Amino acid sequence: MKVLVATEKPFAAEAVDGIRHIVEEAGHELVLLEKYTDKAQLLAAVADVDAMIVRSDKVTAEVIEAAKQVKVIVRAGAGYDNIDVKACTERGIIVENTPGQNSNAVAELAIAMMIYMSRNQFKPGTGSEINGKHLGIIGFGNIGQLVAKKAVALGMEVLVYTNEVKERHKRWNTTFSKDKLYSTCNFVSVNIPATPMTKKTVGYDLISQMPKGGCLINTARKEIIDEEGLMKALEERPDLKYATDIAPDCYAEMKEKFGDRVFATPKKMGAETAEANINAGLAAAHQIVEYFELGNTRFQVNK
Repeated sequence: MKVLVATEKPFAAEAVDGIRHIVEEAGHELVLLEKYTDKAQLLAAVADVDAMIVRSDKVTAEVIEAAKQVKVIVRAGAGYDNIDVKACTERGIIVENTPGQNSNAVAELAIAMMIYMSRNQFKPGTGSEINGKHLGIIGFGNIGQLVAKKAVALGMEVLVYTNEVKERHKRWNTTFSKDKLYSTCNFVSVNIPATPMTKKTVGYDLISQMPKGGCLINTARKEIIDEEGLMKALEERPDLKYATDIAPDCYAEMKEKFGDRVFATPKKMGAETAEANINAGLAAAHQIVEYFELGNTRFQVNK
């Protein structure tokens, strides 16, 4: 089988070496398409491959149509909204992600953002500590759980929103009320995927309830935030802050209006650590090999 690694933003060299070893040791061929600058390059590369590994690369319906032989696509990371899952399902292509491989990197970034915003982005002036502050967590999967553990280690009080108490929630303070979470927490960390059910669910009505000096932290997807509602809350509440790993469409306007009260990383940085890069790439390779050898679809997202 021919396995394509298509990465506009490449894996680390160590990850590529590991992926190659896993794929070739299993008797398959590895094809690399790195730092491509034109969609035509991707369309050409997928034409004769049987499997794909991607990062944040856009796997559109057009790409799927060109990938005549592809049987499985693995997104090296947790989120997979860059892949047209519907088009894949219609073609019978299995789509998988690699949950947990980037989680620690994203959780560390969430904590770092809390400190960064509390310390006035490390500019002169008196900041505040996160010790003793209340943190609300929306989304309690791998990332949310790690954010909670790290926050507690730094002396924060954690409150987790859930609509169903599961085993992973039992040691934590939980609430079924988003209103309670937003109105009582100094920080709110958003860690949910972008789905039709979650898009634009964080907006004015929730953000405006935050206590004085409240800060919203988004290391998930920009689509989850109702940007108009966020802008309105920031305009009405000069004490509120927003930090995100995904710049809003209106970020230039936000910076002009609100200055250091808002912050966005230059490019999505949550998984940009050497460890996460390697872990996700190797996991993706293992999953493809296991699919071809054993039919294993444990991490399939389009069942």
